[in-house]
Amino acid sequence: MNQTFPLLSTLIFFPLAGALLLLLVPRRHALFIKASVLIWTLLEFALSLPLFYRFNEKTAAMQFVELKEWYPEWGISYLLGIDGISMLLIMLTTFITILCILCSWESIKDKIKEYYVSFLLLETAMIGALCALDLVLFYIFWELMLIPMYLLIGVWGGPNRIYAAVKFFLFTMAGSVLMLLAIMALYFHFGGETGVYTFNVFDLYKAEIPVVKQYWLFAAFAFSFAIKVPMFPFHTWLPDAHTEAPTAGSVILAGVLLKMGVYGFIRFAMPLFPAAVVAATPLISWLAIIGIIYGAVMCIMQTDLKRLIAYSSVSHLGYVMLGIFALNMQGFEGGIYQMLNHGVSTGGLFLIVGMIYERRHTRMIADFGGLSKIMPRLAAFFMIVTLSSIALPGTNGFVGEFLILLGTFRSNMLYGVLATTGVILGAVYMLWMFQRVMFGKITKEENTRLTDLTKRETVILCSIVLFVFLMGLYPGPFLKKMDASATGYLKYMQAKTSVYKAAENVPPGRPADVK
Repeated sequence: MNQTFPLLSTLIFFPLAGALLLLLVPRRHALFIKASVLIWTLLEFALSLPLFYRFNEKTAAMQFVELKEWYPEWGISYLLGIDGISMLLIMLTTFITILCILCSWESIKDKIKEYYVSFLLLETAMIGALCALDLVLFYIFWELMLIPMYLLIGVWGGPNRIYAAVKFFLFTMAGSVLMLLAIMALYFHFGGETGVYTFNVFDLYKAEIPVVKQYWLFAAFAFSFAIKVPMFPFHTWLPDAHTEAPTAGSVILAGVLLKMGVYGFIRFAMPLFPAAVVAATPLISWLAIIGIIYGAVMCIMQTDLKRLIAYSSVSHLGYVMLGIFALNMQGFEGGIYQMLNHGVSTGGLFLIVGMIYERRHTRMIADFGGLSKIMPRLAAFFMIVTLSSIALPGTNGFVGEFLILLGTFRSNMLYGVLATTGVILGAVYMLWMFQRVMFGKITKEENTRLTDLTKRETVILCSIVLFVFLMGLYPGPFLKKMDASATGYLKYMQAKTSVYKAAENVPPGRPADVK
């Protein structure tokens, strides 16, 4: 594959091409549709592998860059590129999508063609958002993610799917509208200052924006991204969306879509508005800590397995945000690594709950007990993924959480102490949930007739467990890919924020050299 091959464009539009071809297949050929989509997503994953192996881990510069003029008179360009942060998230996306297709093999029985078309469209939107370096292009892909996810929840979800889908749509759209207004304000400000009207983020990074205006623009971007994360108190759409979504919808939502909010902070909100970052770091850190503890306490109170795992995402993503805003190497890399870990571990938990639900048609914890006697293979996988979720040393979760807490303690001792309580609470709710479902007496007659994992389900969970241990015992290859990008990013952020931090410490009566 030569250097001029448009690899990123191919990765973005290959799933879209598959969706368009799928529209030509008659609905009655259900098996052909399933098999062709599985092959298509496997090919997409194969296409993403060169990103990992050809990625130059010694430079912080954007790689695999593609630039084409789109609407030059409006300053809109087709600009794509990735660094070590977005590359790993793209790999996670192509991997998780395969598992979503596999886990849907038996559970989706109605409107099969439309279901898989929605998934392929969603994959195009997710990868496009991770590659886009033009704000208009990013916004198009950001909005495109909303449509197929809305359909997945609203058409193939549970009894309250319409309520959950509309709530998801309204929350996301509210944030998106504010972000669009901020994008336009940034565009006209930069054009008015320089005479160059552009949506290219590399140009916009150089913008000199007054401090007060930075606060407002950051707030608009942050509101949109905080909803997607989801940060406390913007999280209320998440439990309903997870509970009503089909299994694969929950997996892709937890595995990839929630990471888009954090990625938006990293790529756009933070580097564009450094003064606002300085001012907002305490607030965001406190909201992250509240989310960590609140999410964990809510997990302890849940009676539905899916809602428990949904609230655990609020807690885990709180750690990610805390690490990112520590703005040091340990916290930042830990936050990125924890995004990958959460996709693997929480995606695995939703897969396991979906497998149990397909057999038992209930997610209530009280309806189970003693399943390890009936389903020993599932119990073994469930235990491994549970231990990964509570960050047991040797699993992937430990590496990310350790780095986040290390970076947080270096940044603010109080934040680190409070965040550590979430580790204890996490062990409480996860192990208590596992004990109630898998151990004890078999209290329901229906549970005695359950069957253990099929070969397809075993393959799915083996792939999850492989990464649980690979990323836990051998994190070096993953961390090395992000080292240069993280170092360059932090140097840029520290240079930008140091000006505003210095201005905060100017003695009274002495002018600060800050716009």
